[in-house]
Amino acid sequence: MRVLITGGCGYIGTHAAVELVAAGHDVVLLDDLGNSRREAAERVAAIAGASVPLEVGDCADRGVLEGVFGRWRFDAVMHFAGLKSVGESVREPLRYYRNNVDGLLSVCEAMAAHGVRRLVFSSSATVYGDPDRVPVDESAPLRATNPYGGTKLVGERVLRDLAAADPGWRIGVLRYFNPIGAHESGLIGEDPEGVPSNLFPFIAQVAAGARDRLLVFGDDYDTPDGTGVRDYLHVVDLALGHVAALEHLDAAEGLSVFNLGTGTGTSVLEAVAAFERASGRRVPYEVAPRRPGDIAVCFADPGRANRELGWSARRTVDDACADAWRWQTKNPRGYVG
Repeated sequence: MRVLITGGCGYIGTHAAVELVAAGHDVVLLDDLGNSRREAAERVAAIAGASVPLEVGDCADRGVLEGVFGRWRFDAVMHFAGLKSVGESVREPLRYYRNNVDGLLSVCEAMAAHGVRRLVFSSSATVYGDPDRVPVDESAPLRATNPYGGTKLVGERVLRDLAAADPGWRIGVLRYFNPIGAHESGLIGEDPEGVPSNLFPFIAQVAAGARDRLLVFGDDYDTPDGTGVRDYLHVVDLALGHVAALEHLDAAEGLSVFNLGTGTGTSVLEAVAAFERASGRRVPYEVAPRRPGDIAVCFADPGRANRELGWSARRTVDDACADAWRWQTKNPRGYVG
């Protein structure tokens, strides 16, 4: 298949592109380069050993999409483009709803206009909010506790209604937990602008000496060591889950929802210890107040993806830390360096 990847120069989009090409698919990347770098597309092509065209533009712009769909004939779309910081979404909810929902609507309208009805949508475990129990399966109540999660809930509702209205659509909604790590080559990885909002790139920068210490937001949760517990999933495993979901669409009608996670929770302090083992560096930290929108514990029940997609996470948190440290040491300033 030829697959359009929106947000294709981003953290997950680049890794998905590499695995799609490895699985025999052609990819075209679309990215506005607002929070990413053109260099990422060049590195994807180097790893893949194949041509990986990049279209530059905003996927919320219908004119941009008409041009892209006019130049290429696609079989499917993977939609990653969107803003993704929980904390930032709490401060700027209107910006998040405008960007994330408008982008999805524009992509779906362009797909419909050009007869493309296979879509893999990047959702998030944040749609579960503060779950009643863990591990969380796909039947759990949906109740996002922050605007970022709210945009994913709206996106899922849009796609559910679309699939109900037109049975020709085949849509895979992937609720993934916490992506970490990098490609084993060290050529692509997470490249946040400014202060990282995710835990692992911040830990990596502290280990590398670029930052003085890690801020641990809350040590009074009802968890074994008092810090938040999450399901940390290697980004390559996550990318392989997207490939499996895409190929599953041939046999599935309508909309299907899958958790992508390891099924195991790791606390912030356990994550720090794992990174110290991988890097051989000390990671000093300071406890800070809890952040708005954060919850104590969330990890996946990935059983449906295991059974129906034949997918499971193979890499450990320690593997992810080793790969993230390789990325950090080879690219101390990210793609810009």
